[in-house]
Amino acid sequence: MAVLGIESSCDETAAAVYDGTRLLSSVIASQTDHIDFGGIVPELASRAHERVIWRTVAKALSDSGLGREDIEAIAVTEGPGLMGSLLVGLCFAKGLAIQWNKPVIGVNHIDAHIYATYIDEKPQLPFVSLVVSGGHTQIFHVTRPLQHKLMGQTRDDAAGEAFDKIGKLLGLAYPAGPQIDRLAREGDPSFYDFPRAMMKKGLDFSFSGLKTSVLYYLRDVPEQERPAFINEHLRDLCASISAAITDVLIHKLRQAVRKTGVKSVIIAGGVSANSMLREKARQMALELGASLHIPHPKYCTDNAAMIAVTGWFKVREGMFDDLQLRPYARFQWDRAIR
Repeated sequence: MAVLGIESSCDETAAAVYDGTRLLSSVIASQTDHIDFGGIVPELASRAHERVIWRTVAKALSDSGLGREDIEAIAVTEGPGLMGSLLVGLCFAKGLAIQWNKPVIGVNHIDAHIYATYIDEKPQLPFVSLVVSGGHTQIFHVTRPLQHKLMGQTRDDAAGEAFDKIGKLLGLAYPAGPQIDRLAREGDPSFYDFPRAMMKKGLDFSFSGLKTSVLYYLRDVPEQERPAFINEHLRDLCASISAAITDVLIHKLRQAVRKTGVKSVIIAGGVSANSMLREKARQMALELGASLHIPHPKYCTDNAAMIAVTGWFKVREGMFDDLQLRPYARFQWDRAIR
């Protein structure tokens, strides 16, 4: 029962094949046109998807060693994401489903991040999952496959968005998150005590105040001295910023684990590749006697392997869609798994 997964929610064109026991192929075509703009340009992203989606899917199928007759269903990201990018992947998947006479399955991108861990592992259910990326920061209680309960989410910026926006203040190129992580490893997290918001207010998050705090902190340095100050203290600033963000993430995650009493914890999404977050999560899991599961770094960012895996779970449950499937830009509970 092999499933072809297609991902095009943002700036990665990806395809993968998963058969329920192992990942047979995973291909990602990354875009580099956005670097000079300091962020993703939706029009450029959708055009790039159009150029490479066919050969990306063809290579994934070739690498898997399977033919189209071996594919049970085609799973595709339906949202959330950039509308133009989603349309390219969804329309391609529908066309392929018609040509191959295969069913199509819409996959919620956030659900897929949760199941990315299943590419290499089989976490024990129930578990708590922290999905933390450039567009989302949410905590879910997963009681059984395809049954999720949202426990908390960001009220403004996502954690990854905060990393990128603060990185821009520091003069770092987009995407800044991986650069901040790398620089933070050589810095002092106690260099400056940036605020940790909403630490005593449930399981929701807020990171916009941290961004403002960094902005005001740098403004207090005389303008003519600011570039030299940032250059001299860049590693310490990155470490202090990383500490502020990861402290909040782990604090909320610890609360969720204690509240639910689960013994398994998953952290997924692009920010789950952050080394400081991973280390703090390991310490937390040891403290709580829980098992920790984080996808391999190559499956933390957007990829089609997680779409194929989630699609496989939906095939097993008979959760198919039809050609009326529509994309959505924002997170929608009526299309997410509950």
